[in-house]
Amino acid sequence: MHRRTTTLASLLVSLSWLTLPSQTHAIWPFPPKRFSGNSLLEAGSRGIDTDGRVVAFGDFNGDQFMDALALEADQQTFVVYLWDHEAYTFTKSGSFYHPSKVVNVVPGDFTQDGKLDLLVVTEESSSRELGLQLYVGLPDGGFDPNFLTTSASAHSQPIPMDMNGDLKIDLFGATPSSSSTFKVWQNVWNVSQPTGPVFDVVYPKMSGTQCKIADPHSNAAIDLNGDCLADIFLVCDDVNGIDKYFQIWINHKDDGYALAQSTKFPRGLQSVTFSDVDRDGTLDMLFVTCDSVSNASGAGSGCSVNIAYNKQLPLCASTTTQPVKNGKPLCRIPTDLCTADPDFSFNLRESSENPEFVRIPISDIFTSSGSTPRLLVFDTTHNPPIPLPIRLGDVNQDGFPDLLAILASGNDHTPQMAYSVSCGKGVAGCNAGGNGRRGFQMLKKGGEILRDITDARSVAFIDMDEDGTLDVMVQRTGSQGQGKVTFVQNNFYYDAFFLKAIVLNGACGSGVCVVPNSSTKYHPFGVSYSGATYKYTVLDTSGRRSAAQVGQLPQTAYHSLLTPYAYFGLGRTNNYIENLFVGSTKHTEQHFINMEGVIPNSKLVIIPPLGGNDDEASWRKELYLRPGEWIPWVTVTVVAATALLAIIVFVLHLSEKREDELERRRASHHINFDAL
Repeated sequence: MHRRTTTLASLLVSLSWLTLPSQTHAIWPFPPKRFSGNSLLEAGSRGIDTDGRVVAFGDFNGDQFMDALALEADQQTFVVYLWDHEAYTFTKSGSFYHPSKVVNVVPGDFTQDGKLDLLVVTEESSSRELGLQLYVGLPDGGFDPNFLTTSASAHSQPIPMDMNGDLKIDLFGATPSSSSTFKVWQNVWNVSQPTGPVFDVVYPKMSGTQCKIADPHSNAAIDLNGDCLADIFLVCDDVNGIDKYFQIWINHKDDGYALAQSTKFPRGLQSVTFSDVDRDGTLDMLFVTCDSVSNASGAGSGCSVNIAYNKQLPLCASTTTQPVKNGKPLCRIPTDLCTADPDFSFNLRESSENPEFVRIPISDIFTSSGSTPRLLVFDTTHNPPIPLPIRLGDVNQDGFPDLLAILASGNDHTPQMAYSVSCGKGVAGCNAGGNGRRGFQMLKKGGEILRDITDARSVAFIDMDEDGTLDVMVQRTGSQGQGKVTFVQNNFYYDAFFLKAIVLNGACGSGVCVVPNSSTKYHPFGVSYSGATYKYTVLDTSGRRSAAQVGQLPQTAYHSLLTPYAYFGLGRTNNYIENLFVGSTKHTEQHFINMEGVIPNSKLVIIPPLGGNDDEASWRKELYLRPGEWIPWVTVTVVAATALLAIIVFVLHLSEKREDELERRRASHHINFDAL
């Protein structure tokens, strides 16, 4: 029996009023909608007035609403913006100055106290190394100004991940003295020693030939073999200094990591992202290649979106029967999704005989009446330039990730969105016969607000106010005179469901933290934890079962701007989520749990236990329900129907009472002739 704490009082949708440029109307007693119109709508800056850029998202005050961290134009001043749920805007909470030039920021609970800390990556005097400083989050808010310093990194930025299964955030990368040898900044924080050390640099337990990590790279901590345990994906430099290849290191818990695949990328690699593109329960690889890239503008010419599908055990058609051949299962049953497939692979060979790899020219997805569109792959307004991956997010909640990118035409940089659609003739990503896994179709109607922006320099998905829809944050150069940050509200109506989930790092396993030597208490929601995995099965309205996989915060380097929670659309369904598998990075035998009957349109918070305890009952789960906009109308309908039925019953009661009275009177006037 799963223990679940359901908090109905903490709703994830606001019913407060908001004044917008376009007037909205309401029917009493319901307040007006904030946004009217079935389209993408401009929501302004929402209070972020930075002259620099937003560099990270995180829940800095633990209220379960997403906050933002901005880095000013001097690349040394930080500003924290907290989300105000009632006012529906960000408010400036505080700022602080860092003594050296900042190139990246990684929010995370490095001290495992339930409060968000900040790992600042800085540019040192030597071009061969990056400095690492940690600002410790204080229990009553803010950060300790006396940052802690640890050993420097090579110029390729390290990534946070849990290497030894203790749910503490370690760092993985290379040091300046050994750029071709992997190193781990192992978290050794001790609360009794608040002045450090934070990390101890050690050699990881890895079996295989190590590579030189590329700079920039798209390294990730993400499950690729299907066992719900985060593996390591690395982008490496080839010996010729031009080509790149990837390595996948499989996590074998206490036995370390083993090299499973090493494959060369097509020439012109830019960035790599991961998502379950075809909704088959495995994470696929999506990467961009370009023929050439302008150093001045950061725009790439001849760019293509490449999808390498993860060849892995599929989902069984039956819930009980698992076919076996030569002693090996041919599929996964829905109640056993976290089973490793040792034969998984990515095939990057472009051939008509290889359905596991698809190359889609950018010009096929994003049509233009003018010249052939180019893709913005670097933000050159920042020093050093920031690589810009194609953003993946399920905007329409159908269970398939959609694309968000910035197209360059002349001096204009315009964000564009493309929906993932079923294959058919003329659909980008499908063959001439209209067959294939998935295709992409540019959003035209309702996406005019994106096309009106011509000074974009970065885009990211974010769910403003935690209302269950993926919105868009566009960072701008300001040349249009409309500021540096613009939010775009996703106001489309979709008759589908979603689920948001976040796995925490086990801090304060009871769900409540206590400040040392004080009676002050707080919830450990303000953490960012890399490496959690989600797999689920759901039935659509026709009864067809499908599976999907989502990773939590797999990438953090080079201003990745990923949110600490996982968001996935469920599509149209009239049922609960059948099975939701949640995997952690624990090195216990049972590093995951299976939750059945999870309610859609909700947010799930999971706190795994610390230590060697792998009892499923010791995992803490909290489910936060979000009522839809139709809830008030359902209430009105129920009340009206109840009142109508009450009136009918009352009228029938009066009619019956009148008939009884008439019958009584007739009986009193009846003459008994036998008595006479």
